[in-house]
Amino acid sequence: MLLDSNTVIYAAKPEHRQLRQFLAQYAFSVSAISQVEVLGYHKLTPENKQYFQTFFQMTPVLPVSDAVIQKALALRQQNKMSLGDALIGATALIYGLTLITSNVKDFEWIEGLSVRDPLKQGEP
Repeated sequence: MLLDSNTVIYAAKPEHRQLRQFLAQYAFSVSAISQVEVLGYHKLTPENKQYFQTFFQMTPVLPVSDAVIQKALALRQQNKMSLGDALIGATALIYGLTLITSNVKDFEWIEGLSVRDPLKQGEP
């Protein structure tokens, strides 16, 4: 499983205990792009910064490889999407991982990409 940036953020919130329990059942990783998106947020509190830094130290972070870049280019040529979403979606495709996100609509059009939203599907 590859966690989208929003899933990382939601899992840190106290009200999403069930999401954390869901994630604890699986091996997961994140894209380097999610690390930049989460830790680069300009309103991050010192407590949240420390929490997320620890999270990213303990979680496999997948790099933006040449293959990911080429796949992201192809995705952006097919449909309008943000650079971050293109790189995260491409990472999931290249590594053969299910993308865990609450923004399913941003990714559901991508052929061959498995997308899952545990918050809306009642899984956690």
